[in-house]
Amino acid sequence: MDAFGPKKGIFPSGMGRRIGGRLLIFLFMMLFLSVIVFYVSRLAPGDPLEAFYGDATQSMTAPEMEAARTRLGLDGSITEQYVKWAASVIQGDFGISLRHKRPAWDVVRPLIGNTLILGGTAYIVVFVLAVILALFCARFEDSLADRLICKIATAAFYIPTFWLGVVLVLIFSVNLRLLPSSGAYDIGKAGSFSNRVRHMILPMIVMVASHLWFYAYMIRNKLLDEIRRDYVLLARSKGLGRTRILITHCLRNVLPTIVNIMAISIPHVLSGTYVAEAVFNYPGIGALAVSSAKYHDYNLLMLMVMLTGVLVIISSMLAQSINEIIDPRMKAGEEAY
Repeated sequence: MDAFGPKKGIFPSGMGRRIGGRLLIFLFMMLFLSVIVFYVSRLAPGDPLEAFYGDATQSMTAPEMEAARTRLGLDGSITEQYVKWAASVIQGDFGISLRHKRPAWDVVRPLIGNTLILGGTAYIVVFVLAVILALFCARFEDSLADRLICKIATAAFYIPTFWLGVVLVLIFSVNLRLLPSSGAYDIGKAGSFSNRVRHMILPMIVMVASHLWFYAYMIRNKLLDEIRRDYVLLARSKGLGRTRILITHCLRNVLPTIVNIMAISIPHVLSGTYVAEAVFNYPGIGALAVSSAKYHDYNLLMLMVMLTGVLVIISSMLAQSINEIIDPRMKAGEEAY
């Protein structure tokens, strides 16, 4: 204590505890994720030496194979391998990609941007359209338009993603020759915005079609539950229209639910991005993740799992913080414990 009273930290004590608590939760979840994936990947059948040496492993003697495992850090127990890997990661070294024979980070880094552009754009489009569609269906509940949208959207949701992608390629790329069937851009046009947009149209259609109604339906049902509350009846008795009540009151009250849905949807949308990349041969980390698991490229697989885990966990925590701003009662409830 000084002449001006007790000293205060940079953050209020309550905020400091929340930040510290969430940081510990984040570190624990990343540790748990890394341990599970590390052990499961190494217990899976297959020899990672084949990813690095190829067919040359068939002519290697037992001492040569043992020396090769030592050079690649594949010797010792799984626990010993994990300790070595974790110590290297803490120092910023994610190891060598066994298949590409380059640092794993150098392999992943050029592709992260493509995946973020495709997945991020699809994520925004899906939820903007989902809110608009949910508001429309809630506004005209049980009307012909509502019933028709529900039936068509439900049918579209169950269309297999791979099948839809192939059909779109056959129609718009092979027959009509309007849109490219693969890649993120034409050769030499990486900086062309219009060229990138043309390559994203078909993957975007597939991703939006496979995700839109799932989230729109949840938001629609939440809005319909809100419409049946007593305060809506009171507002209607005061002469307010259904559309105004829906947008200015009901939508605001279900915002925490929408934010939560957006947070938990990130793994779903991200997996859809990986599928779209595989269908349209889009150069992103999705196809790379599949090949790294297929060829037992452990270091590359671990790097992409950790990147995905960071994105999912941070987005969930961010959603919780946003919900506390929208609804302070959540923050009060957390502090009560």
